[in-house]
Amino acid sequence: MTVPHARLRMGTTEGRWVLATTVMGTGVAMLNGTDVSVALPAIGAEFDANVATLQWVLNGYMVTLAALILVGGSLGDHYGRRRVYLAGVAWFSLASLLCAVAPNAPLLIAGRILQGVGGALLTPGSLAIIQSCFEQEDRATAIGAWSGLTGIAAAIGPLLGGILVDGPGWRWIFALPVPLALAVIWAGIRHVPESVEPSADPLDWVGGVMAVVGLGGTTYAIIGYPDGGLNPTVTAGLIVGVVALVAFVLWERATEAPMVPFEVFRSRQFTGANLATFVVYSALGGVFFMLIVHLQTVAGFTATGAGAASIPVMLIMLFGSPLVGRLAQRIGPRLPLTIGPLLLAGGMVMMGEIPNGAAYISDVLPSLLVFGVGLTLVVTPVTATVLAAVEERHAGLASGINNAVARTGQLLAVAALPALAGLTGGDFADPEAYAPGFRSAMWIAAGLSVAGAIIGSTMIRRDVLAGQSEDLQIEVRHCAVQDPPPMHGSGGRG
Repeated sequence: MTVPHARLRMGTTEGRWVLATTVMGTGVAMLNGTDVSVALPAIGAEFDANVATLQWVLNGYMVTLAALILVGGSLGDHYGRRRVYLAGVAWFSLASLLCAVAPNAPLLIAGRILQGVGGALLTPGSLAIIQSCFEQEDRATAIGAWSGLTGIAAAIGPLLGGILVDGPGWRWIFALPVPLALAVIWAGIRHVPESVEPSADPLDWVGGVMAVVGLGGTTYAIIGYPDGGLNPTVTAGLIVGVVALVAFVLWERATEAPMVPFEVFRSRQFTGANLATFVVYSALGGVFFMLIVHLQTVAGFTATGAGAASIPVMLIMLFGSPLVGRLAQRIGPRLPLTIGPLLLAGGMVMMGEIPNGAAYISDVLPSLLVFGVGLTLVVTPVTATVLAAVEERHAGLASGINNAVARTGQLLAVAALPALAGLTGGDFADPEAYAPGFRSAMWIAAGLSVAGAIIGSTMIRRDVLAGQSEDLQIEVRHCAVQDPPPMHGSGGRG
């Protein structure tokens, strides 16, 4: 069992400190995850970078984040969720400094890869801290507040990035996390209780390395194929990546202490929530990557104007996420996870019609309003469902798997979507080439969102947040325990 400590309640001073600390640390990572998109045209101009290089500026971060986030969750269970979370915040800020001073694209990409390692340490820890610190009946509300506030960081990232790009320059995007990280570390040490899992498994470093190699190799091949075809390096990357991913699955099934115990997927709720996460976040990855570029390259917005376009999404997430958390607790997550992806799809199709020289109020805002409502209906219910589908002692594992699934979906979308939409070479700087490609990409992303709605309506139970479901009573070989202790209500509510 998790080392016990006094449970916290929403609305108390202690609860606010824990929530603020987890939001600030995760928000730093999310901020840097979205403000980089608005800087891509400026980065491309300074380094004379093509589409593939700009894809790697984003995907370098997501490769290590997606591959190591499971290790990060296990590290938190083993050595202390607060300790690993704060170590991740510190690591992320140091990698950000490397990005800020990078003299060329390869070193910038290297810094982004290292940022992903820090993100893998801190991201699962934030939700695991909330799950272990708050009383059960307050967790869905706490997760809703966390989702909304970190969503604000993600939404405000493009605006802040645009201001920095148009002002002192894109490098300041990577300098900003450093003072914020210092504040998070101070607050975490003083106000966040530690929680550990004494029976945690030995760390699965072999699985972690295989995941990095597998995702890295396949991503390299997907990005390199449009310009180079199946040349020797692309072919080698594909072979190495596929072999590593197959080896990863075989290793995880054979080892006594797997990073991914496949038994958890015997829960229909856990599997359904992660399938919905994969397809919806794949769609979101394409939107976040390509919309800001479209607004600058085709619609003629400045970097600041393109970033400011996301403010309505920020406001909807701010005020809507806590309400959606309570709504999902009351009526169940199925309906939000059906309607939300459909609204996302509608918003994406509308984005594809944003014309050359667009007016913000008439051409851009309507799509963002629809998109923002859909996003708010998805984020909190899917997170609460994932955490409710496993025992509390597997909170770090569940959060890690779900984050890995989300980041893998985004990673593959950034790698594949431009090519599927016909964008290669210098097309990101050419309005005539980019506009039709962007429209095709948004239709593809909309199709993925519709698939997410189908999964949500057919696989997610209405009562998964209200009580332990029959399909949650499974044997999970994790934390070196063959027969885990009885659940203490944590599986019932997010």
